[in-house]
Amino acid sequence: MTKNPAPRKIRDADTRDLKFRSLAADLRRGIQAGTWAVGAKLPTEAQLAAETGLSLTTVRRAFDDLVHEGLVLRRQGAGSFVAARQPARRRSRLTVGVLLPDTQLYYPRVLQGIEETLSAQDVSLQLATYNYLPEREDSSIAFLIESGVDGLILVPTLTDIADPGRRVTDLMALDVPVVLLERSLTDLGPGDRTEHVCSDHQGGAYDAVLHLLGLGHKSVSLLTRAQTPTEAAIVAGYQRAAADQGFAPQMTRILKSDWENGAPDKAVAMLRQVGATAALVFGDREATLLEAAAQRAGVRIPEDLALVSYDDEMADLAQVPLTAVAPAKHRMGKMAAEILLRRLAEGDDCPIHQVRLRPRLVVRKSCGAIRPPAHNEEE
Repeated sequence: MTKNPAPRKIRDADTRDLKFRSLAADLRRGIQAGTWAVGAKLPTEAQLAAETGLSLTTVRRAFDDLVHEGLVLRRQGAGSFVAARQPARRRSRLTVGVLLPDTQLYYPRVLQGIEETLSAQDVSLQLATYNYLPEREDSSIAFLIESGVDGLILVPTLTDIADPGRRVTDLMALDVPVVLLERSLTDLGPGDRTEHVCSDHQGGAYDAVLHLLGLGHKSVSLLTRAQTPTEAAIVAGYQRAAADQGFAPQMTRILKSDWENGAPDKAVAMLRQVGATAALVFGDREATLLEAAAQRAGVRIPEDLALVSYDDEMADLAQVPLTAVAPAKHRMGKMAAEILLRRLAEGDDCPIHQVRLRPRLVVRKSCGAIRPPAHNEEE
């Protein structure tokens, strides 16, 4: 008989909570995802202590939490078992569930926009993250639904999976309304009936290329962080700009791990070899590393090489502040929350919203052109 897998030890940095609460959350997700069926015996406290490295006291406190919630039953001398599930109690106050890959870098401003909109309408928020691990998504969504949320704002994994269309169909079939955020099935065109709010990353890349061409550069190179959800759209926008403006595209795809292992120096050498004078780099961290490599090689920024980065998370902190494509993250969160609340209020009478927000270009020193900053830039 196959032994039930022990829950993965959740990272304290992600939860910023006490260890016993982290373990309780991991066990709760496993129960809600069906890792242990109703009536199934859970691992003993001693087993969990050995497998997670936590103390027996910490494990016992985690079980105490689950017993208090009614998820786990203790039977004297027999062990701990999964309790029969009780139907979620509905509240007079609405609750919206939000699933994010993480709460670092890109998503804090998105989450702030969601929180502000919900708070203004006296709607509570229930947050879950899956740390860019697709295998955790379903249990996180199950946790949100079991919490009794009235609707969901989801940022699911749709790249590098076998059937994105099937995945979206399953998500849209959940028992509560769903708004996708920064995810959609662009290949379906009018066949895509999801409700979503996304950045127009193709447009953002296109505008960055045109900006560099407008500064007198004959062509623009593209360097990307490979295998990310945003990369394909940036490449498509760049290629369209190259076709429209009549220059041969020069693209380099570099794995995320390789950016820390000599790839920036090789990329600078490649840019010098082809005579490139301008480049769009996805994202800020990679552009900062490329800038440092250029300076090591004696390539001046922006005199010899003009740079535009993509994301504008830390672009202003580079040694030569980076001109950057800035998605409207705060506005995106606000709109996703507004659309979901409208759906909850109007039901099927509400038209399907499919929104694309074109990023702005924030001009700094790295491209060789300075523009006074606009007020309320992201808004």
